[in-house]
Amino acid sequence: MTSLDKPTEDTEADARAVTEAALFEAFGGVRGMIETVLPGLLFVTIFTINNDLHLSAIAALAVSLVLVVVRLVMKDTVKHAFSGVFGVAFGVVFAMMTDNAKNFYLPGMLYTLGLGLAYIVTTLAGVPLIGLILGPVFKENLSWRTRNPGRKKAYAKASYAWGLILLAKCAILFPLYWWADTESLGWVLVALKIPPFLLAVWLTWVFLAKAPAPIDVFAEMEAAERAEQQAAEGEPAGPAGEPAGGAGELAGGVGEPAGGAGEPAGGAGEPRSARHRKP
Repeated sequence: MTSLDKPTEDTEADARAVTEAALFEAFGGVRGMIETVLPGLLFVTIFTINNDLHLSAIAALAVSLVLVVVRLVMKDTVKHAFSGVFGVAFGVVFAMMTDNAKNFYLPGMLYTLGLGLAYIVTTLAGVPLIGLILGPVFKENLSWRTRNPGRKKAYAKASYAWGLILLAKCAILFPLYWWADTESLGWVLVALKIPPFLLAVWLTWVFLAKAPAPIDVFAEMEAAERAEQQAAEGEPAGPAGEPAGGAGELAGGVGEPAGGAGEPAGGAGEPRSARHRKP
């Protein structure tokens, strides 16, 4: 291994910085967490104060829409805010249709359960879900599956971590859904929004920071396109620049010196044989 191949502190720091930035982008950062927590917190706060399902539901939905509008005005990405709106809207509709405030939380709980199972199942199938989520963020797409086994292993560990954390969260929430009142379920759910999420993100960062660097398939495609362009533009033996078979050939075309109109030894220009011939 040469000195260029050996990892340095700078390259490790760069890899960690890239990983942090990618995770921040993928999961929304601090602002994304606020947008996730705020509607449910508002719902359980209002319901705890006055037990008014309709007011609580409308307030939660309204704040979700405000968060989307703020992102649109700031021309920021709206995927996290929109996902929050859809989640809150399903909860509001389900709670009002059943006239049961606890059902406001049920769609989100079912989503968490399904997501936890998806992390486990996809990893067992050899296609860890966290790799599918983060691959485009790292500009590696699915190259980690066949070309970067160390990175695939890190994605598998991270996916198992996410799956087990989410399933553990469900193991706490579903018994409360059946046996606790709406206020207790709501406050526990709000309390469990951020800590499990941060634990999963931190474990993902740990696994990926120690993994091989991602293969930038976009850079590879751009390099291949540039190489094709240069090859097409720089052909030395093409029709316009060929030195031995085109209009500029010296021995058999218009400019040949020994067999055309200007040849000195044959034809009209032979003066010596005519002048010195004996009578």
